[in-house]
Amino acid sequence: MNTPWTLPPVKVGLVGAGPWARAMHARMLAAGPETELAAVWARRPEAARGTAEPYGATAVASFGELLDRCEAVAFAVPPAVQAELAVRAAQSGRHLLLEKPLGPDVSSARKVADAVAEAGVVSQLVLTKRYHPATREFLREAARLEVTGARSCYLHGAFLGGDFATAWRLEHGALLDLGPHLLDLLDTAVGPITTVRATGDPRRWVELTCEHENGAVSQASLSGTVNLPRARTRIELFGPEHELVYDTADIDHEECWPVLRREFAHAVRTGQPTPIDAARGLRLQELMDLALRGA
Repeated sequence: MNTPWTLPPVKVGLVGAGPWARAMHARMLAAGPETELAAVWARRPEAARGTAEPYGATAVASFGELLDRCEAVAFAVPPAVQAELAVRAAQSGRHLLLEKPLGPDVSSARKVADAVAEAGVVSQLVLTKRYHPATREFLREAARLEVTGARSCYLHGAFLGGDFATAWRLEHGALLDLGPHLLDLLDTAVGPITTVRATGDPRRWVELTCEHENGAVSQASLSGTVNLPRARTRIELFGPEHELVYDTADIDHEECWPVLRREFAHAVRTGQPTPIDAARGLRLQELMDLALRGA
């Protein structure tokens, strides 16, 4: 999909005006040419205006007005808010660009996935690493390997303070925030996960042990409360052939956003769903629930 974009841009309404909405969603959607940031709605009108105005978008007074101004909705809000509003958006025929996790629990995530399926709209998850060329090359190589076991981690210190130490992250910790990324990659690179056991405290450090359909075992360390120079995501695959390592230390995450934007717009314009959709989000929510119930 490197050919020039010749289709009309997808008009997207953004729900949320916090740090992540400003730093990623608004900037990405306004950059085009595949999408246009049409409107922004948030609980705080002044924040919505501050997010919309730099890009010539409209700050609207209600979620209903946002739906009237767009054909797709992007969410940058806590999981419980997203789960409720995403169902309404899907039922209104709007396509969805969804954050992870889909909701605060499996029941709410299933309602989103069911609403998407019933409405026949396009959905796509902002699992950022999945859109980076280095990640896709790692997954291609992993598909050719026989994997016996894997070690992995996703660590950073964002929960220690600052804009991203939000209330829902501090309450639920690394499992709901970082877990979807790592579980998605392990489930794809090693093989479908059948069981997950957790030890530790998700608000400090949690360790996951996953058993996979092919007999492999993987481990994942998650924390948002460790002081590191930069976030660290690393996966090591081991087996009878050779070791395969994925490490984001040298990855420029800015490369993810144009790919994400283009693939979402292409799915909307063609009606061809992507594999990183609400159904995938439900699958990840079910895996996290297994971990929570076993913690």
